[in-house]
Amino acid sequence: MTLGPATTLLELARARGVMIATAESCTGGLIAGAITDVAGSSDVFDRGFVTYSNAAKTQMLNVRAATLAAHGAVSEQVAAEMAEGALARSDAALAVSVTGIAGPGGSEHKPEGRVCFGLARDGAPTRSETVDFGALGRGNVRRATVEHALGLLVAALRDMG
Repeated sequence: MTLGPATTLLELARARGVMIATAESCTGGLIAGAITDVAGSSDVFDRGFVTYSNAAKTQMLNVRAATLAAHGAVSEQVAAEMAEGALARSDAALAVSVTGIAGPGGSEHKPEGRVCFGLARDGAPTRSETVDFGALGRGNVRRATVEHALGLLVAALRDMG
C-alpha cells in the first residue's frame, strides 16, 4: 500500500520535529483540509491562513500593498510574501502558499489554471514557482494545486533530512 501525500508529509514532519503552516488563496483551505484529514495531524500542523482577498493577504500575512500593485495577486512575488507571512505568524518552521486562477476565466497574461506557489522555511531562502495546470476546470485546478503543494512540502522535508 502506498501512502497518500498528506500521510507521507505528516510522517516526515513528525520524524524531523517540524511544524507546518499553509497560506491559501485559490484553494480556500483545501491544503489544510487535506493535511488535517489524516489522524494525528495536530502533531505537526500548526495553522492555515485562508487569504482570498488582497486585504486579507495584507492584514493576515503582511503581503505588501506595493507588491500586490506591482505584480498582482497571482504572482511569485506575492506567493513568496504569503509563505513568509505564514511562517512569521505561526509556530511553524515550514510554510507553503498558493495564489492562482482556478477558473473559470483568466486573461491572456494570467490564464485559467496558473498557480503561483511559495515555500518558506526557517534558515533557508524562500522559493517560489509558477505552474500552469491549464483550463482543467475549477475543481481540477484546485485538486492539482493541493497535490503540488503537498509535494513541495514533502520535498522540502526530505531536503531537511
